[in-house]
Amino acid sequence: MAEEDLLTSGEFSRRSRLSPKALRLYEQQGLLVPDEVDPASHYRRYRTGRLADARLILWLRRLDMPLADVARVLAVPAAEREAVVAAFWQEAEARFAAQRWLAARVREVVSGREGGHAATGPIRIRDVPARLVLTERRHVLPEELPAWIDRTMAHLMAAAAPVGGPSAAPFVVYHGEINHDSDGPAEVCVPIDPAGADRITVSTREEPAHREAYLRIVKAQVQFPQILSAYDAVQGWLKDGGHTGTLPAREVYFADWAAAGPDDEVCDIAFPLA
Repeated sequence: MAEEDLLTSGEFSRRSRLSPKALRLYEQQGLLVPDEVDPASHYRRYRTGRLADARLILWLRRLDMPLADVARVLAVPAAEREAVVAAFWQEAEARFAAQRWLAARVREVVSGREGGHAATGPIRIRDVPARLVLTERRHVLPEELPAWIDRTMAHLMAAAAPVGGPSAAPFVVYHGEINHDSDGPAEVCVPIDPAGADRITVSTREEPAHREAYLRIVKAQVQFPQILSAYDAVQGWLKDGGHTGTLPAREVYFADWAAAGPDDEVCDIAFPLA
């Protein structure tokens, strides 16, 4: 390698705008390893072509990207890096949106103005007919719940395919509290046409007809603990109106979750009424 192709660590630091401390860290993490290390003096040198990666690391870190994600960006071919960064930022925006809802809820609590932010829309009432549902029930903790719902919903949706797929929006029933002290259980339900029940290989049950009060929420509100605000809003409405429940509370997922943005409506928090 020609001498003029190499920069000292000090010059590389100045031109990349990465501090010597940052260069040492990124070397230890395997993100930006020197191209040459003098065995006697331990002086480090970098090819000028490495400046592009150094500046990319700087930009990614300014996005608050963790080092593990930075490593994933650098590891893929240049043509694929945009997709990796876009996926990271999509997740970050969803997280920021969820935190925005949570921050507004916390502000309500500390200011004494509870109830305003959670009720982002009117609480409505609807009639729900009796129906046959595919079902799977499990005791689950809050941190396990999203992955379990996704996995179980996909399994039951696939099981519904032989009878034409779901006949109505799938829902999750909470037969007990799910928080850091309680694990439910929760139950995923996928309604189907009962005419094809003899072709179903998973558990089924009859969901009775009922009326329910519900509040529609956006994707950013579905995360725990933000979703608790929506439950509080509906429960407050029930209490104020003197209503009592007949069946456990449920979350009705009526939209395409994967395609929805953080501020798109995706879920109804519903309480069956007496």
